[in-house]
Amino acid sequence: MKRVVVLGLMGQYPLGGMAWQVLHHMIGFRRLGCDCFYVENSGAPPYSPRRVSVVEDARDNVRFLRDTFRRFDLADAWAYYDCLSGSWFGMGRARATELLASADVTVNLCGATRPDPGALRRGCLVYLETDPVLEQVKLAAGDPDTQAMLDAHDVHFTYAWNLGTPACPLSTGGIAWRVTHPPVLVDLWRSPPHPRGAWRTVASWDNRGKDVVLDGRTYRWAKRPSFERVLDLPSQTRERLELALVAPESVRERLRAHGWCVRDPYPISRRVAAYRRYLQGAKGEFSVEKQSVVALRTGWFSDRSVCFLAAGRPCVVEDTGFGSRLPLDAGLLAWSSAEEAAGALAAVAGDYARHARAARSLALEYFEASVLLPAILEAAGA
Repeated sequence: MKRVVVLGLMGQYPLGGMAWQVLHHMIGFRRLGCDCFYVENSGAPPYSPRRVSVVEDARDNVRFLRDTFRRFDLADAWAYYDCLSGSWFGMGRARATELLASADVTVNLCGATRPDPGALRRGCLVYLETDPVLEQVKLAAGDPDTQAMLDAHDVHFTYAWNLGTPACPLSTGGIAWRVTHPPVLVDLWRSPPHPRGAWRTVASWDNRGKDVVLDGRTYRWAKRPSFERVLDLPSQTRERLELALVAPESVRERLRAHGWCVRDPYPISRRVAAYRRYLQGAKGEFSVEKQSVVALRTGWFSDRSVCFLAAGRPCVVEDTGFGSRLPLDAGLLAWSSAEEAAGALAAVAGDYARHARAARSLALEYFEASVLLPAILEAAGA
């Protein structure tokens, strides 16, 4: 039995979406016959979704990890290092160190952990980039820290499906990037058909610290510019549009004034079960994406959207160039303007049952963990 260790940020960011990202990998690898564990030692302080800020106490974060892994029979398969107290939780330091040294494959999900050059390691270290653009721009600029961090890995995967093609102007930086999509376990998202809810998504209005400048142009690692482009969309469609949005109250009130339903995301994201119920209760997903992945035509696709698809909920999402890989005729429609978005929503509403069936079929064909994860094991020699 091959041993796989997943490194992630689920403890630092105790959110439903972040947890499902980890679970789809862990449970997916286990279903492929691997012995899979989770270790988190990013060295970063914990974040509190309730307070929307970094905090000085990791108790809530540890409780989130413990409750989530217990729910999926993984109570003995995780370890988290709290840099504030210098304490290990879950399996403990000795067991985590032994696992990292003996693993056949270590998957550095999100680039969560900077590799320790002095640590013992037997197997293959895989860098799995879930948010492209920043690292590619740093590489192109000759940033030595980025180069050293990526060179410390044996294999590199990215969700930027168009990276290295004429469609995407980002440089590969000399890295042999392999492309993949976010995996999902479709059976865990089985849902009743024909929901009556609104079109939904879970998002942040703004993010800081990852904007980039390329050829003199600034690209924002934020959804705010895209939201601004479709601010009046509720007046152009009969469909109800709902956002579980991290944003200042002034922004929420502005969106409500334009016809959006805006909800507090904390009750939705604080538990994996609540997050799943929220997505399953939607008619589908309507979403904007970060300006950088859209404008640079990365072909990136969201790990949130694959959950909607697995639940049989059609997705109408902003186009990042993912049509180079995915069919866009049913179940998944792309838009680049408010007019296109309104037309796509109307098209799905006009034949909803067909689009719902197609959404789940897309998840099974393109995003199911059993389809995507074997390529990672193969690339790692496992």
